[in-house]
Parts: sequence; C-alpha cells; structure tokens
Amino acid sequence: MINKKTVVLSLGGSLIVPDAIDEKFLKNFTNLILRLSKNYRFVIFTGGGSVARSYQQSLAKINSGAEKDAKDWVGIQASILNAELLKQSLGNNAHTKIITDPRVKLRWTKNVWVGAGWKPGRSTDYDAVRIALENGISSVINLSNIDYVYTKDPNKYKNAEKITDITWSEFRKIIGRKWDPGLNVPFDPVAAGLAQKYSIHVKIINGKNLTNVENAIKNKKIKGTSIS
Repeated sequence: MINKKTVVLSLGGSLIVPDAIDEKFLKNFTNLILRLSKNYRFVIFTGGGSVARSYQQSLAKINSGAEKDAKDWVGIQASILNAELLKQSLGNNAHTKIITDPRVKLRWTKNVWVGAGWKPGRSTDYDAVRIALENGISSVINLSNIDYVYTKDPNKYKNAEKITDITWSEFRKIIGRKWDPGLNVPFDPVAAGLAQKYSIHVKIINGKNLTNVENAIKNKKIKGTSIS
C-alpha cells in the first residue's frame, strides 16, 4: 500500500443528488473506486448537492436574517450525509471516520478516505485542495456535471467558448473571488486562491463519464479543463 499513488477527488454534490439520490451513478462510481483501489489510494470529498441548496433555501425563508455562516453550516451537514452514504457504499474498503477537517496528515489502513464539509466560508473543493497541500499531493480532480469550464455560462451565452487549459489567474477572472453558500461555479473561488498560491494542479471533468474519470486518475488524456 505504501507505493500506491494517492488521488484526491472533489465529488460534486450535483452528481450524488442532482434532484434525488442518483443510485445508479453512485453504484457505478463506487465500483470504479473499488476496482482502481487495488493500485491507487483515494481521498474523496463529497459536496452537498441539491440537499444542501434545499435546506439553505428553506432556512432563508424561515429566517430571512440568517447569516452566511448559518447557511454554510446547513450545507456542511448535507455534505456529511452524502459522505456517509458514499462511505457505507464502499463498505469495509473505506476508513470508518469521515474527514471533516482537512488539516490532517493521512494515515492509511484502508485504501479510501471519505471527507465532507469543514467550516463556513469553505467548500469541499477547498477541503480537497487543503488536504492535498497537507499531504504533499500536487493535484486534485474535480468531478462535476459539466464537460469543460467555459469563458461564459454556456446556458446563457451562445458565444461561450470551452477551455481545455487555463492558468489560475485567468480562471479566477472568470469565477470571481468571493464565496457564497450554494454558489454554483466550476470551482470554489477560495479553493482556487489556495491552489494558485501553492501551485496545485486541478482537472475539472464531468464525473458522469466514468471512463473519462478513470483516464484522469491514470493521468491519461481527458475531456475536460486543466488548471495550473
């Protein structure tokens, strides 16, 4: 196990719970991780998805004065629930504890660690970058529901162009620099700042394409956006 490469994945909640729990995706994703864990070690952080957004929206309606931190805490709990679902789906192949603080040096007795939200002002993208930094891992693979990062929102602008390679400085011009609970961008702006500062390489790919996910893990040619 010592010689296995460690792969950090930020698994978007939109893949786990787009509207309802996507059981088919989770089963296929779990099978992929179990198969590849013979040769790799994985750290997988799970986002909150529609569960988080639903609870955050309800909180705003119930308490219109709820602060950002309160909304973040609600989203973090949704992330933890998704992490527990993934961990239990992996069975005895995953560590029993869920990582909720990424400032740790990892110790391995199993091939998979599952992580969830940490604290307000930080997304699970940030957690993935932070744990990579803490453990000397130079890259993170972000699994979302988009094929590429675009110059503009392709759902709103017909002239939006896909991006295959981009620098962190240029990427941050596109997504901005502020974090809001439930923010819908390809990668958390705060996480992007941390990745830029410490030269963490991030690949953003569509997690539904599991062949492409496997290629990213194996460092083969991918369909997606590479940020460095």
